[in-house]
Amino acid sequence: MPLKIVQMKSITNKVVLSFFLLFSTLTFVNAQEIIKDSVAATTKVNVPSGKKLKIDGVVATVGDYIILDSDIDKGFLEITSQGGSTKDVSRCQVLGSLLEQKLYAHQAVQDSIIVSDAEVKGMMDERLGYMLEQVGSMEKIVKFYQKESEEDFRTYFFDVLKEQKLTGEMTKKIIDKVEITPEEVREFYKKIPKADLPLFGAELEVAQIVIKPKVTDADKQKVIDKLNSFRKECLEGASFATKAVLYSEDPGSSKNGGYYKMTRKTPFVKEFKDVAFSLAEGEISEPFETTFGYHIIYVEKIKGQEIELRHILISPVVSQESLKEAKEKITLIRKKVLDKDITFAEAARTMSDEKETRANGGALVNPKTQDTRFEMTKMDPSLYSQVSNLKDNEISIPLLEDNQGKKDYKIMIVTNRIDEHTADYAKDYIKIKDLALKEKQIKAIGKWFDTKIKDTYIKIVDEYKECSFTNNWLKK
Repeated sequence: MPLKIVQMKSITNKVVLSFFLLFSTLTFVNAQEIIKDSVAATTKVNVPSGKKLKIDGVVATVGDYIILDSDIDKGFLEITSQGGSTKDVSRCQVLGSLLEQKLYAHQAVQDSIIVSDAEVKGMMDERLGYMLEQVGSMEKIVKFYQKESEEDFRTYFFDVLKEQKLTGEMTKKIIDKVEITPEEVREFYKKIPKADLPLFGAELEVAQIVIKPKVTDADKQKVIDKLNSFRKECLEGASFATKAVLYSEDPGSSKNGGYYKMTRKTPFVKEFKDVAFSLAEGEISEPFETTFGYHIIYVEKIKGQEIELRHILISPVVSQESLKEAKEKITLIRKKVLDKDITFAEAARTMSDEKETRANGGALVNPKTQDTRFEMTKMDPSLYSQVSNLKDNEISIPLLEDNQGKKDYKIMIVTNRIDEHTADYAKDYIKIKDLALKEKQIKAIGKWFDTKIKDTYIKIVDEYKECSFTNNWLKK
């Protein structure tokens, strides 16, 4: 799947499209049983006289998975339900995407990639919660997916999500091995004709000073006592997962019963990882503190260097008096900077309570690119609203930020403005490196497909053998 570098914008589009197809989770995909080397059809039904019925047969087999003709139909339904247009989408394209997913899932099983039922159930609870918010009722969801009952739908959806997770894990395994050197980035950039270099949008560099309201020892002890009571009840037989659903303040896991799967390389705060990897299987930790609040951890499974755990997070409640003191403190800091008693960067290094930005003079790091630049058209809406109207050297008024129940006061400043410009190797190295890495990953995936298609049993019915697939599914 090589990318010919003709024009940088087209490269970017191809990269985005390829990764969309690669990582898209088409929730209509059915996980089917193994079939014999023949085209199977569903049970016969009575058709009114004069009416035609399209039999839902198997159109393709990939290893241990099959694709039904109705899976392709559901593909179009799914695109439409998400507001997309199917005008330029062919059945061959949808089938090609389904074939890719089946090969990923099949190979994941061959490579002994394990996805636990608990993990899939957690995913299902999260997805169903979102779907219920959008649709309004389980009855409507069941009807949309044309299932007989909620139980029927849940069984179907469980298989769908398990296949998606296998696909994701297999994809991750492929691209995680891909690395790129500075020399490869330089060669990638040199291959782009000067006239075809992309135009990068206007960017900002932003810094902030954060003051966190103080929490009293009494407030902290209340949380510790509550977590200790949960720990005691769970040791006596209560469900840790249920406690997490009811009481945990972690929005990323509470709906899943506090579930996380992690290794030592997983990006969790150090204190959390230190406690998690000190526990034996089945053990529940004592309450401990991180920047997010207080936790207890229950380790469900240990598999080599990987652990499956559940946790409960509770943060102490900040009093109104503490909030008032924090606002007064940050107002005073702002005045000192405006009076030129101290620079913004010096104030951040010596007085900010946010350790992630303090050492860098308050400079924010873009989580998407890992550099300090934020492209204005792609900026997080909340950040954009806080800084877009700031003039040069202007410091924002104290802003009260409520982040998932944790309240902080902060002031912000725009430290640098980068106008819209043509890509420059030195100034835009990180962006160019990201594009070069994505190209290399796509090539690695293309090579992986070429190899695995040759080694895997694949059968496609005659009706679809005239399709022009991106990959060599027909083994011509």
